[in-house]
Amino acid sequence: MHLQALPIDILIVVIKDLDLQELVYLSQTCKLFKTLVHDFGWANYIRLHPRDSCSLDKSLRTWDPLSQVRHHVLTDKAWARHKFAARPLSRPWQGKLQPLLAINPTRLVVAAGHTVYSYLFTTSGHLDSAPGMQFECSYNLSTTHNERRDITSLAFVPDSGMDRTLYIGFEHGALERVFLPPAKIGQRDVAVGPTLRTPFNYHYGVLIESLSISGDLLLSLSANGTAGLLNLSSVSPTPTMVDLEDRGWSTHLSTHSSTPYAAFGTSSATPLVVHPITPSEIASTPSAVLHPKSSDSSFSSAVYGITGTPPSFPWGSSDSIIVSGWYDGFVHVHDLRASGHAPPPHSGSPNNPASLTPVLSLSDPWSFEPIYTVSCGGGAASHIAAGSARHSVVSFWDVRSPSTGWSVHAPGNDSSPVYSIVLESSRLFGATQNRPFVYDFGPGVNPDTYPHLPRTHGDDGLPYKKNYKGVGFYVTKYSHRSAHID
Repeated sequence: MHLQALPIDILIVVIKDLDLQELVYLSQTCKLFKTLVHDFGWANYIRLHPRDSCSLDKSLRTWDPLSQVRHHVLTDKAWARHKFAARPLSRPWQGKLQPLLAINPTRLVVAAGHTVYSYLFTTSGHLDSAPGMQFECSYNLSTTHNERRDITSLAFVPDSGMDRTLYIGFEHGALERVFLPPAKIGQRDVAVGPTLRTPFNYHYGVLIESLSISGDLLLSLSANGTAGLLNLSSVSPTPTMVDLEDRGWSTHLSTHSSTPYAAFGTSSATPLVVHPITPSEIASTPSAVLHPKSSDSSFSSAVYGITGTPPSFPWGSSDSIIVSGWYDGFVHVHDLRASGHAPPPHSGSPNNPASLTPVLSLSDPWSFEPIYTVSCGGGAASHIAAGSARHSVVSFWDVRSPSTGWSVHAPGNDSSPVYSIVLESSRLFGATQNRPFVYDFGPGVNPDTYPHLPRTHGDDGLPYKKNYKGVGFYVTKYSHRSAHID
């Protein structure tokens, strides 16, 4: 029996398990299979291979499945060649700040000092023009007495599609739920009045270092190592508190794994620990300790950044994978499911927590600076990115071939740390002490994709590419295999 003689519904089932190359070949065999692949194959492929990208989300929804596949293929090829457009998103700020990023499907916000800068994502109807960004406005979060209160942590929370609600932590220990009001495009220093800000005062004047949101839970961590877990679905939320007794730096919250947990990064002999979460509280003692290569308890270090992995990560869609950035310049990947490394988090006891070593350790051999921030995504959803503490360096590794890592300096090549990054399928957003920036690996980037920056000379450290046409700026990049500089 010829394959074409099978019922259509059977053929649809057959093609749903084909990979990209097999779908291409099948669509070239005859009109029947070309139609089946067009009508069912590409849509099913997109469903089984999602790409995390808040900035592209609204545009991708309007594109047909084949256009989406083409976009992903072109993006993956650019990642393989380390080809991208490097763009600052603004001119330098006044002073040296420690900015933070947060993102949702409508906007990217950059918090620097007491100001929140908002950038809207624009849509594109076709592949030849990349979905873009425009500067929306800036919000002033200083008090009515003009008292400066620097923002030290922030995270978006779902708000029925408005995409305007954030939880923000401040250096003086305040935690607020903030609604960003609509404003005119380009408006500066928009006031956010007290009616748009709801305070939660349970860190008692200590700098709030990190915020994480997952499901209905908000996890906060102060610099003195006090963690609070708040149930946002509660009418009158009351936090459960845990004292880690070490200098706190970073958090990661997972409510979707089989055993919900909170991961904490501190400065201590056990700088990365996992605490289980019940529906009502967070455990006071860890169920797992995540070590670097050596589990020597006398080894003291710090973990400054923690993240999870995207749904299409090559190792499978799982909240049990934890990626962390360490003081010694290493990025470690721990898999809570890994046999031979340790039992999963729920198997540890309060008096005897499970001990995990990494399934993968990564570093830039030409840089020994601490890693301040980490994020996962990129081409084929298989990349890990890390922002270092000096020289505005961002490093990339493809976990399918981790020895082929490479690094790049942010536009301006200044000596600043990279304080915050967000890695999507085709874009990396980052921020140094001077400005936010983006690396765009996707097709169709043009002078109108990002906010226009009037060309200046010598005042901001930005080297322009030869024959600059308003798309990308010159940046220095290098391979981890050699000292070759592009």
